[in-house]
Amino acid sequence: MSKRGYAASKKLLTGLIGAPITHSASPAMHEAAADALGLRGHYQLIEVAGADPAGLAMMLEGVRRLGFAGVNVTYPYKEAVVPLLDTLAPGAAAMGAVNTVVVRDGRLTGHNTDTTGFARAVAPLLAPSANAVALIGAGGVGRAIAFALASLAVTDIRIFDSEPARAEKLAALLAPRGGARVAASVEEALQDATGLVNGTPVGMLPNRDTPVPATLLRASLWVADAVYSPLITPLLAAAQERGARIMTGRELAIYQAADAFELFTGLAPSTEIMGEAFDAVMAARSAAYQAA
Repeated sequence: MSKRGYAASKKLLTGLIGAPITHSASPAMHEAAADALGLRGHYQLIEVAGADPAGLAMMLEGVRRLGFAGVNVTYPYKEAVVPLLDTLAPGAAAMGAVNTVVVRDGRLTGHNTDTTGFARAVAPLLAPSANAVALIGAGGVGRAIAFALASLAVTDIRIFDSEPARAEKLAALLAPRGGARVAASVEEALQDATGLVNGTPVGMLPNRDTPVPATLLRASLWVADAVYSPLITPLLAAAQERGARIMTGRELAIYQAADAFELFTGLAPSTEIMGEAFDAVMAARSAAYQAA
């Protein structure tokens, strides 16, 4: 859609489906991006825990009928929404996970901007060659991260998940791209690895656990976490203590949001403005957490 088309209406309704999502910085980022483009944007949090397929289909039907330009989808519904949509973009179809649903002419199309966002964020950490990356978690965000790594020519992706069948399914999905295998343990995944990514919710407040024992971390690793609440998760704090390079969930959060906003509107938002909105949310949250 053209900028003139959206500017004429001045209204943009988008949102997020998932649970728990009260911590999300997405409303601030999307509404700031809309404001900068002269739009009156509202980003609605749609938090419903434990929805079955019928309940999820009902929510999506509301999105279809109530004037939404689209919605983002997060844990635990990134895979569950796939069979409920009218069509899928090629990338989302290949991985079987969706984090962005665009509404056009009454039809719902699934995309995955976690993949494009993570690829943009992690590229500076990757060496020109010989990258072996341990990926913890093979759920919705883990799938997106794995496909992002494959798109960046990472040739050795070791996947560990507490549910081995999920890891095996992801490795099979990546088989046409080569270089992915299932690890039987975190230790096996990290053996001689150059990078480590947490693609699970472990470490997201109020949880203070880590998906990887600190004893397995080392200075020669780079360590990335998809969790951004808090920015420095227990995993990243332990990695810093051992001298490893780290990447917080900030860049993934901003880039995936920017890519989703462009899909919703056809307009390229300012990642700088979205980043400022993200930082303001995190600063306020940190102050509230310290005061509690």
